[in-house]
Amino acid sequence: MYQRSNCAIASSLMIAIATALSSLPSTAQQAPASVSVRTVASGLTSPIGVVSSHDKTGRLFIIDQIGVVRLLASDGSLKATPFLDLTGKVIRLRGGYDERGLLGLAFHPKFASNGRVFAFYSIPLRAGAPAGWDSTMRLSEFKAVKNADTIDLSTEKVLLEVDKPQFNHNGGTIAFGHDRNLYISIGDGGNKNDIGLGHTPALGNSQDLTKLLGKILRVDVDHAFPYSIPPNNPFVGTKNRQEIYAYGFRNPFRFSFDMEEEGKLLAGDSGQNLWEEIDDVKIGGNYGWHLKEGTHFFDPNNEKVSPATGASVGANGDRLIDPVIEYPNASNPIGGLGVVNIGGNIYRGERIAKLKGLYVFGDFSRGFVKPDGTLFVAKPRDEDDSDGDGHDDDKPKRSALWSFHELSISSSTDGRLHHFIKGFGQDDGGEIYVTVSDRLGPAGSTGLVLKLTP
Repeated sequence: MYQRSNCAIASSLMIAIATALSSLPSTAQQAPASVSVRTVASGLTSPIGVVSSHDKTGRLFIIDQIGVVRLLASDGSLKATPFLDLTGKVIRLRGGYDERGLLGLAFHPKFASNGRVFAFYSIPLRAGAPAGWDSTMRLSEFKAVKNADTIDLSTEKVLLEVDKPQFNHNGGTIAFGHDRNLYISIGDGGNKNDIGLGHTPALGNSQDLTKLLGKILRVDVDHAFPYSIPPNNPFVGTKNRQEIYAYGFRNPFRFSFDMEEEGKLLAGDSGQNLWEEIDDVKIGGNYGWHLKEGTHFFDPNNEKVSPATGASVGANGDRLIDPVIEYPNASNPIGGLGVVNIGGNIYRGERIAKLKGLYVFGDFSRGFVKPDGTLFVAKPRDEDDSDGDGHDDDKPKRSALWSFHELSISSSTDGRLHHFIKGFGQDDGGEIYVTVSDRLGPAGSTGLVLKLTP
């Protein structure tokens, strides 16, 4: 065990939080301190994302964790009949709190002509899975008739199933990249510290390259069934899982691609007790869990203290990559900004000019009782600009954190959102949507989809 004085710990934590909350660099000082929000859909249960079909119809599709996808038509009306209804297949959810359910939806880049739709969801533990485990995550393909408002469940083709030892840390985002491959995020399997039943002893699932848990995967769904492996995936030709694109994640619940910068993938990785992080994900990258939590070393035998020393590379010899955004969790002894980050999107719309090119992200809530989520805005920092002054540096620091600040809600008397933030989305014009509810778990009908407006 690492020993540190309380004074030393407090000092390092205060330096870290001061860095995380530093003001935006001069090139981003004009970023707005506030935005408005407009409700575009209501009466949902637990909406966790908004996805476009990219077929020039202007339709948006709302992922509701309970197992349904609702269609928001181009005229702004919410269709009563679900576009996709998996409630008969999704594992029975705990209304008080659950991380399982329908977690991801993606439309094939050529959906307008081929009608292919993909979903990622939790099912009861499949036959033959390890005894005592919790559930199975399933990736499936469905077929829709051109411009159809519903999907026939009989068209389902199961592409991948991954068994999970615990109910939490499912990841769940699926999305097509600019390379037209399908990316899938999966958490470390659950529990805490990446240890216990179903977790690789000492190594942890996230660092174990023979497992899909704790990874972001990349597969080609166009040239073989159920899929083929892109030839430049980092572990092709090794004994490791060929599907792995990047690893070392705890629970990469939401990730997104930048609409303009090809290959720019930003993932929100949910922290343990002390630090929340956003990662700029590169092919083959090792993002540290459970050797690090954010930029800090991590000890799975004492998760409440960031040790002074630790590993800088993983068992595979890969350098551990620090996040681009870090902030203290609400359970951090110094106090924090929220209980779990939810990721976000780089704004590429036209309506809020001062947000152009900035990363809008959120935290679920300041606590688990009162719905009190927070929106933030950050200026992405060029990899060769470590100090954020807009100029290339001779010796760039790859671990340099992006500066960010809270994005307040102008229509709120105190600037707060007053909802649990559960996800984000983006339409074809680059405008950003936030999905929220007032219930901690997947129950009730307080779910809303909010659109950011000037």
